Amino acid sequence: LIGCGGIVMALGALLSALPEFLTHQYKYEAGEIRWGAEGRDVCAANGSGGGPGPAPGPLCPRRCRSRTATNMMYLLLIGAQVLLGIGATPVQPLGVSYIDDHVRRKDSSLYIGILFTMLVFGPACGFILGSFCTKMYVDAVFIDTSNLDITPDDPRWIGAWWGGFLLCGALLFFSSLLMFGFPQSLPPHSDPAMESEQAMLPEREYERPKPSNGVLRHPLEPDSSASCFQQLKVIPKVTKHLLSNPVFTCIILAACMEIAVVAGFAAFLGKYLEQQFNLTTSSANQLLGMTAIPCACLGIFLGGLLVKKLSLSALGAIRMAMLVNLVSTACYVSFLFLGCDTGPVAGVTVPYGNTSAPGSALDPYSPCNKNCECQTDSFTPVCGADGVTYLSACFAGCNSTNLTGCACLTTVPPENTTVVPGKCPSPGCQEAFLTFLCVMCVCSMIGAMAQTPSVIILIRTVSPELKSYALGVLFLLLRLLGFIPPPLIFGAGIDSTCLFWSTFCGEQGACVLYDNVAYRYLYVSIAIVLKSSAFVLYTTTWQCLRKNYKRYIKNHEGGLST
Repeated sequence: LIGCGGIVMALGALLSALPEFLTHQYKYEAGEIRWGAEGRDVCAANGSGGGPGPAPGPLCPRRCRSRTATNMMYLLLIGAQVLLGIGATPVQPLGVSYIDDHVRRKDSSLYIGILFTMLVFGPACGFILGSFCTKMYVDAVFIDTSNLDITPDDPRWIGAWWGGFLLCGALLFFSSLLMFGFPQSLPPHSDPAMESEQAMLPEREYERPKPSNGVLRHPLEPDSSASCFQQLKVIPKVTKHLLSNPVFTCIILAACMEIAVVAGFAAFLGKYLEQQFNLTTSSANQLLGMTAIPCACLGIFLGGLLVKKLSLSALGAIRMAMLVNLVSTACYVSFLFLGCDTGPVAGVTVPYGNTSAPGSALDPYSPCNKNCECQTDSFTPVCGADGVTYLSACFAGCNSTNLTGCACLTTVPPENTTVVPGKCPSPGCQEAFLTFLCVMCVCSMIGAMAQTPSVIILIRTVSPELKSYALGVLFLLLRLLGFIPPPLIFGAGIDSTCLFWSTFCGEQGACVLYDNVAYRYLYVSIAIVLKSSAFVLYTTTWQCLRKNYKRYIKNHEGGLST
């Protein structure tokens, strides 16, 4: 099944790249575009067009018209994503179960830790591959790229987005073929601890096999006469049985809370770094790829290694999960104090020309830029010599591509009316960022150490024949509760702190400027609430095991290992 899933994924990856070969080549509008130095638009009032009909006039309608001609290739991409999702499903529940069945119990946590480490390491490699591909021109295989008059820094550049899909599709296909070489079950090796360590559900329910359940006559031998329909019919009963086990349910919900933090917090971490510490998108992603992700990989691996080396019992493993959860929650609390203010932004947080006038109307459009026809479809901030950030060189009234002669800088001498690209720096921001990065590394590593102990406890609290199904329930609930709602909740919370929205062809676009303090408090507080919920669930699990260890873990003398 894992091999078949890999081939389905390979097909999905190849389908993802197909639009590049089925549609016409990308055509960009040649010549200069109405951006000045560093890609920043400038005031067009004194340009060639002048007056009421400046250069950007025909630009926007043309771009708006091009939006209506969307072809249907995106449907192919959606279908490909569905195949990728289906193909990726078997490897986690069945892979963990296959490993646990065929290695010594004391080594299981280490190997499962390695598997989960790879699941985090893979996306990191994907980000690197994606950034490498987008540096190549989209149609590089069809045309001579030496004739191009644009570079990757140009807004019109589109990279070879499809290259990574082709490479990954090929790798998936060949690695899937290896899966078919493994037998259905490996020959057992003598391990005296194996029999004494078989985990179980509450004793009263599984003391002896029940022939009435429609599937299993003997715990490990399926009834050959049971039809597919009968096996499906017993699923609700088995699911109810699993979820009635408080240890199983609490561990699953705690895992969902932990994953929710990762899915929601990590999804917007790049944007958070951009807004809080004035980083560019590429540098924010590079820093995350080089720090947080490797630390998380190391944490998952260390979690599995510690369970093995310390021979932790189920109680020991849950205590470890509680401890690392507490430490990582403390790291999140420290994030509340690590960040920068939004600073003065002309027309958004302070009025034009006067940074302290109370009660003045805040409007990005001012008499000093009213004839400039400034666009709000993108955010290209500039820092004025007066220490105020402007939404773009156009909004600062700059009429020259070298960003001088900016009419809106009224509080500085005329010869100093210049701006430089980027937001104005906030005092102490650099130091706060370095501290944040260090704490983020520690937080990623320690927080990830709870993953392997949680899964190990889970597979030790169900009977062996239900192990694969129990893992299936875990990963289903992780997807439903851990990956879908949190990004929506985090995203809605972040949007509520927006100060200025971009507009494109009359429609509201993305938020380009946030209230940094409100953003930080809301964003970090949601993560703290989720981490605290996980701690409560871990504590409940610990209480259940402490009070009635025999009921949930049969091998009450030792633990998860020897």
